[in-house]
Amino acid sequence: MKLGDAIQKRRGGARSPRRRAGPPPERRPAGARFAGWLLALTAGGLALGYLVATRLLFPAPLPPRDLVEVPSLQGLALGQARERVFDAGLELGPSEGLRHLELDSGLVVGQAPLAGQLTRRGEPVRLTVSLGPQRQPIPDVAGLRGDRALRVLEATGFQVAVDSVEAEKPAGTVVATLPAAGTVLQVSGTVRLMLSKGPPLVPMPYLLGIPQDRAIDSLRVLGLGVAAVDTVFRFGRDQGLVVEQAPPADSLVRRGVGVRLSVGREGAR
Repeated sequence: MKLGDAIQKRRGGARSPRRRAGPPPERRPAGARFAGWLLALTAGGLALGYLVATRLLFPAPLPPRDLVEVPSLQGLALGQARERVFDAGLELGPSEGLRHLELDSGLVVGQAPLAGQLTRRGEPVRLTVSLGPQRQPIPDVAGLRGDRALRVLEATGFQVAVDSVEAEKPAGTVVATLPAAGTVLQVSGTVRLMLSKGPPLVPMPYLLGIPQDRAIDSLRVLGLGVAAVDTVFRFGRDQGLVVEQAPPADSLVRRGVGVRLSVGREGAR
């Protein structure tokens, strides 16, 4: 054994290998560490102060124990709404009426407080109740011109539809309304206006070659008149028979139109 080894054993063993030299660990400056501690203390103080203020000095009031939820009353009849209000522990407040185009009379169209809100037990609930749509009697416009009748009906609040029918009244004149005049109808309802197309047309009959009396009777049956009867000389032919007519046969004419006839002259007896 070498002398050096023996000395090392006596000193406590072999030497530990040397560490390689390296850069020393970085250390934060003292000022930065102080600022961090100060920031942490400030945040902690603010949190503690908030807790003390909200829990000890100015605690939030406890929610009332007598709050109830307002039920939904929209579209209910007034009697049903009253029952729901009482069942919820509330009172029925004053109600007001409102014309409504869709909901019938007596149905709830609004409420205060609104459905789902919280209110104290025993508080009133105010209702707005439908009075139903406004109703008006249909004015009598029979005999008026169509444009004037249309303005009258629309001014009353009705919707107007126009139909044309054959009638004895002059063309463009109101014959009737559907529903009839005087009927109470919801405003914004539809009134059908029946306008005359004039008297119906009839085909002119063929009268040539028949006796005058029969021709006149045929015209009267169709609602036609006789404007005049002329006699013409036919050289002994067609005596007493219709030889000409105006308008001609198969013409479409209105009732009441006068027809002009020409009849063969009868010889002396």
